[in-house]
Amino acid sequence: MVEHGDVRVVHKGGSKINFREPALSTDSRFLLCASGESVKVFSTATEECLHALQGHTDLITGVLLRPSNHLQAYSCSLDGTVRLWDFTDGILIRTYSIGYPIYGIYASAKHEGVIFIITPMHTDTNSELFQLVAVHLPQCGEQLVEAKELSAVLSNISSNPAASAFGREVRIFRSKPLQLEHVQKIVSFCVGALFVYNGPHNIFFCVSIVICSDQSISGTPSDQWTDPDWLLQAEGSGTNLLSGGVESVLVQWRYNQESQRDFLPRLGGAITHISVSPDGALFCTSHSDNKITIIQSCVKVSAVIQGLVKGDRIRTDLMIEPRSKALVLNGKPGHLQFYSLQRDKLLYNLDIVQQEYIHESGLEQFEVVMAAFDASGSWLATVEERKQKAPELELNLKLWAFDDQKQSFVLNTTISAPHEGRITALCFPHVSDGQTTMLVSTSRDGHFKAWQLAAPAHTEGPSWSCDFLGAYHSLVPECCCFSADSSLLAVGFQEVVTVWTPASWELLTTLSQPPGAVRDLCFGRLSCSKYLLGATTSRLLCCWNLLTCSLEWVTSMDVSLLLADPLSENMAAFCFEAGSTDLFVFKPGEPRPLFSHKALCSGRVTHAVFVPREVMLESCDEASQWLNCSHLYFLTQSMDLLTFITKAEEDKLTASSKQLVVSDDVAMTPFHLLLGKHRDQLENPQGSNVSLPQLLQMPAHVLPSASFLCSMFVQSLLISVNKPRSKEEEMESEKEEEDSDGEMESRISRPEHMPSGESGCAAPALTKEEVRELRRLKKLDHSWMKGLLD
Repeated sequence: MVEHGDVRVVHKGGSKINFREPALSTDSRFLLCASGESVKVFSTATEECLHALQGHTDLITGVLLRPSNHLQAYSCSLDGTVRLWDFTDGILIRTYSIGYPIYGIYASAKHEGVIFIITPMHTDTNSELFQLVAVHLPQCGEQLVEAKELSAVLSNISSNPAASAFGREVRIFRSKPLQLEHVQKIVSFCVGALFVYNGPHNIFFCVSIVICSDQSISGTPSDQWTDPDWLLQAEGSGTNLLSGGVESVLVQWRYNQESQRDFLPRLGGAITHISVSPDGALFCTSHSDNKITIIQSCVKVSAVIQGLVKGDRIRTDLMIEPRSKALVLNGKPGHLQFYSLQRDKLLYNLDIVQQEYIHESGLEQFEVVMAAFDASGSWLATVEERKQKAPELELNLKLWAFDDQKQSFVLNTTISAPHEGRITALCFPHVSDGQTTMLVSTSRDGHFKAWQLAAPAHTEGPSWSCDFLGAYHSLVPECCCFSADSSLLAVGFQEVVTVWTPASWELLTTLSQPPGAVRDLCFGRLSCSKYLLGATTSRLLCCWNLLTCSLEWVTSMDVSLLLADPLSENMAAFCFEAGSTDLFVFKPGEPRPLFSHKALCSGRVTHAVFVPREVMLESCDEASQWLNCSHLYFLTQSMDLLTFITKAEEDKLTASSKQLVVSDDVAMTPFHLLLGKHRDQLENPQGSNVSLPQLLQMPAHVLPSASFLCSMFVQSLLISVNKPRSKEEEMESEKEEEDSDGEMESRISRPEHMPSGESGCAAPALTKEEVRELRRLKKLDHSWMKGLLD
């Protein structure tokens, strides 16, 4: 058995962008937010992701603008490092190694060279006691720096950065609800504090600091402010206060004008964070549906950055749309979302229910509970259900055809009440080179149905209808799947597995297995297509050989999810054990697993998918060969989308990422990048020549003087005399020089005959040094001069 070794679990695509409060740049042009193990830099004007700042090896827990340089930002992570970035150019400037997991980061303009971080009070990562630590950042030119000078500031604080606020001269921390007497003591020496408290209990749950105002303001008790999910944020001017909460309405309060309030309603999910740009031009709100809304002066939504919507639960499977290779799953209520994992961007939402969703607690509405694509991506099947007060369940089965002109799916057929009970499984046959004409559904009513695509009528297009109704001894079917060539259909009827031929709907055989209902079935692929695997409720994984119709092997494990890689023989089994999930990757015909990862995550994994790679890996490492053809994505119980990355992939990303070591007090402008790099080349003559395209593409107003560029350029053309050469090169060079010298001397000693009547004399002979200089000049590239002359 191969342990995980060089394979690492990472957040890659679809990460939460609402996990921590985002940061707006000083000029309001950029928005920075933590997204898994990277920092995303978005344009506030175009909503496009300009950079993904990568380098952390664990979840990022905070992003903060550097007070002394408006072009730089800090990020902190559970990997125990703080990284300094030039976010405009996407360059890592420096990495500070702290050595402890970091849960939050703060900085003050009055404390240059010092940052404040939240770390556990003990080395145990599971500790619930946290402290505020001041870190003195070393001033050096190295790229990786170990920060050794740490000093504790406060202990027993909250690990949530939102529970702390920063003022002019003082910091306020909240690890427990603040009582009124605590606030009175704080206000006595705090300038510009904003508090909101929960009415009669005098317990404060919001705290913020006004930066530019000397007034101390406290919220008044009100029935509107009794929800503990309320947020506060003070504007930079200190005269306005922003608040928001679960009702997704942003409210702007004016100082000394309590009756005048500005409202911006219907922003989406509950507001989880509020940020204000330093110049006060933009606000942004983070929402529970993984969205960031950018707002101009609390009156106009100017941009929306939408991440992968995860909600409270996912009812559908994780699916890959064959055409766009997008990840498809439940999105906002009544919709399916199509999310690009490569671009880490939401492509579009498909309205399945096609009814207005009413946000009212206790109101039963239609939900999308199941979906499936055919192999070519031409058809999409969805199941929506609504449970009324009566015991009857409303079901709709919908078939959607892909429209090439609209580049989206269009409703083709709606089947009301396709079954008398809840649908338990839905699958298309694996037909990629032909037209899909069949769909199979199983239900708790004890039947499975085969739906056939009927030929188009004279006036109408093709539609779907029931072609076959199957059952087995009044047992309830829980799962079904097609073989790789679609010649067989396996249906699990509780403790019995039945195998059918779709060509004639003949029951070919039944497979016996130890006691326990079969809850998952999966056929092998490629060379393992003769195997059928099933997971049972009795904590067993069974494998049948379809050629002998016998049980090949059985092993004891509580499999919560079983799936096959469509491009290889590999299969993945997520197993629940002792409160966490283990992963086993194996081939059905081999007794030894290819890969295992114990305690992959806490809770059960019930949603995962193999995503085919655009370019196959060529890994020779035994621990990572199973990832050569496809990625494996899975969704944890806490709704985190994770995947696996090999060491080779990680090294490639690290090598391709731009890294530069510069002085902390130098602004990272393109001008400095150009001159800084060229200055190093001048100091090191062995470096490469100056890149003319870089010079020519620079704006004229940021270029240095022509005299400086000219001297720098001419010096770069000179050949270094200090370049070491091997003995073979020296002997070959000397021989070439002797041959060249002899040839040139012979030409000089025997000049051509001059025309008659001309008096002349032989040209003076050149010395060896002059000959060598001529040969060196001949080898120089003068093509750049031609461009200037043209």
